[in-house]
Amino acid sequence: MKIAITGGSGGVGRAVTKEALDQGHTIVSIDRVLPDAPTGHQNLTYKSADATQYEELVAVFEGCDALVHLAAIPAPGRHEDHVIHNNNVVSSYNALRAAVENGIMRICQASSVNAIGLAFSRKTRFDYFPVDEEHPNYDEEPYSLSKWICEAQGDSFARRYEDIRISSMRLHWVVLDRAFAANSYNTDSPLSEDHHLWAYTRFDCAARACILSLDADFRGHEVFYILARDTTSDTPSLELAAQYVPDVPITGDLSGHNSFFSTAKAERLLGWVHK
Repeated sequence: MKIAITGGSGGVGRAVTKEALDQGHTIVSIDRVLPDAPTGHQNLTYKSADATQYEELVAVFEGCDALVHLAAIPAPGRHEDHVIHNNNVVSSYNALRAAVENGIMRICQASSVNAIGLAFSRKTRFDYFPVDEEHPNYDEEPYSLSKWICEAQGDSFARRYEDIRISSMRLHWVVLDRAFAANSYNTDSPLSEDHHLWAYTRFDCAARACILSLDADFRGHEVFYILARDTTSDTPSLELAAQYVPDVPITGDLSGHNSFFSTAKAERLLGWVHK
């Protein structure tokens, strides 16, 4: 496949590029700012484009077979609320529509565990653990809202184009390894009280999920939690739940150090497992 990757210069973008090249695909890496020292590879091309500018995406997607859309403001706090919301929502719509205009029907887009409200909420709300794709939405700030709308846009495109396949990947705290995530926040960190739920995703595992989704056996739009099966904490998950979120019903398996998020859907539909 010839795969267009928006946000190609970012951490996840570079990981997806590496995974795709290792599998023999051809990559068009797209970003507003191109790398100072581009990686030399015969199957890799760099192109400059702003995802908020529709015509620019139409031009750089030409000739591609698939799209991995990663370009976005990755968290609140770095920009004003309206900038975060407008950038992410417009970029997602532009990417989906520019892909369709180029005949691209295999699309993966980055969402976030925050799409239903999580780390950046004033007070998080959970109906049950482990959280899965059926969990209700309680978002309340611009970043989470923008990701929820990106997923809603995926639903809309799937209703309009019967042959399209769109995957929205709910990633969280994408890092090189568990040790880095554990050192960043854990049970003795104030961040634990914000209920990041001790979750993380490795770069290489996120990249593999993105590539797998492009050839997955479904039509329409599907949302997937793409996270590690374990937590970042050395404290067993049931003890964490009892201490920090005692009022939330546990409806699945939180034994050992199992994650507070379920990845069963990704395992079933994508054939993906976080290593």
